[in-house]
Amino acid sequence: MDQTTLDLEKMRSSAGEACRLMKVLSNPDRLLLLCQLSQEEKRVGELQESLGIVQPTLSQQLTVLRDEALVTTRRDGKNIYYQIASPQALAIMNVLFNQFCGPQTGASA
Repeated sequence: MDQTTLDLEKMRSSAGEACRLMKVLSNPDRLLLLCQLSQEEKRVGELQESLGIVQPTLSQQLTVLRDEALVTTRRDGKNIYYQIASPQALAIMNVLFNQFCGPQTGASA
């Protein structure tokens, strides 16, 4: 196989991984959860309070994020803490924040 074929195969594989990540991020609740977790580790209750996502939906979306290995959990007594585990997801969250939520966005003076 020549180098061009190898690069194309790697690009196809990488494109598939990128599309999978973007699909997970395309849900507003999951995007908000990752936005919160990009700041620091949080308890489930903190996420529910800060985002106003009802428990069944919150559990479902956190399960998707865990299944996709974008977040990890740790238990401390009765509390479960979540944190971002994917450097790629964190990098994308930083770009999205800068493009849509940073000081340069919004109405101009």
